[in-house]
Amino acid sequence: MLGPAEMGGLLADLGAHVVKVEPPQGDYGRQMTWPIIKASTGEGENSLLSLHVNRGKRSIAIDLRKPEGVQIYLDLVNDADVVIEAMRPGALAKRGLSYDRLREINPRIVFCTISGYGATGPYKEYPSHGIAYDTWAGQVPVATDERGYTYLPEHTSIGIHAGPLYGALAILAAVIKARESGEGCYLDVAQADAAAYFDWYRIESWRAYERPDDEVYGNKSDNYERRAPGTAGMKEGVRYQVYAAADGGYVLFMASEQAFWKNFCEGVGRLDLFERWPGSKFADHARNNVELQGILTDIFKQKTAEEWLEFGGTHNTPIAPVNTPKSIADDPQFQHRLPWIAADRLEADMLPFPAQVTDAEIPVPERAPDAGEHTDAVLRDMGYDEARIQALRKDEVVF
Repeated sequence: MLGPAEMGGLLADLGAHVVKVEPPQGDYGRQMTWPIIKASTGEGENSLLSLHVNRGKRSIAIDLRKPEGVQIYLDLVNDADVVIEAMRPGALAKRGLSYDRLREINPRIVFCTISGYGATGPYKEYPSHGIAYDTWAGQVPVATDERGYTYLPEHTSIGIHAGPLYGALAILAAVIKARESGEGCYLDVAQADAAAYFDWYRIESWRAYERPDDEVYGNKSDNYERRAPGTAGMKEGVRYQVYAAADGGYVLFMASEQAFWKNFCEGVGRLDLFERWPGSKFADHARNNVELQGILTDIFKQKTAEEWLEFGGTHNTPIAPVNTPKSIADDPQFQHRLPWIAADRLEADMLPFPAQVTDAEIPVPERAPDAGEHTDAVLRDMGYDEARIQALRKDEVVF
């Protein structure tokens, strides 16, 4: 498989043989964003982004401006299942490596191009990266500081992660079909599309609300009143809400089902609350019940966050931790499910692939390669002899 960036990284985590094809100077992502991490050897440095998305891959550095370099790429494609183009759509075609030409070499090749806005549509030629796909998809509310200047508030980046995730899923399905039929396909993945699809529930809810009220309405527990979609409709919630605990931490209380609400009231010795406000059987957040919210606020201040988690397990009431990207590493569930892969192996502490497998193993990834670190080894695997490899190096076709 030939695959740069995070999409190839996800597949490498699962054991795919991924070769990263880089230009002579290396992928610019090696110096992109922060933090930058000094190599353990004391020579060179790489961004955490590059170290993470390229772990488990091999790197070959080729000058695709030269015909000999293009031929090496074609030789790689001959035995590959997948080619991933992580540039503007058509970038490889300009170098003589179009999908049609690659199919001539390998009819079952799966060609996946991943870009910002995709290979079609009015935005296809627009330069973009990073957060652009989140703002396009409506994922980032614009904030204003005390001076009246607008800025981007902290948020989870969706497009740059969802695009590779959906792309990797599509690739796996395409490879299965190609192995059955002998015919590959062309996949066009846009990170903007992925960011929007990741939020399909809110987008589709607003669309549904364009229909008449007698066709689309709210839950019985809300007297059929339409709520704002997704988490935006949870601000007024009481039985599904965040509460402060005694230790200064927070917990998420989720007793929207009547049975859970009763369990909670019994557990804290306040069955009177259930008798007074039993609510509906399902999806009842007790919205705008300010009196109940005040009572629950006082109740939750009586235990630490950890004690409330234990309470929830004992009394069958959904109560969850409220972590931050910094504090989550101290969470015992995180430590059990996502043990760090140590920096002495990967140059930075990193999370493992998030899947637990029985009767098989997900390989522990190797350190992300330096640019061209495996050039000679990859060429040898392709049948190139030492004389030819040295000649290519002398002519600065490979590095």
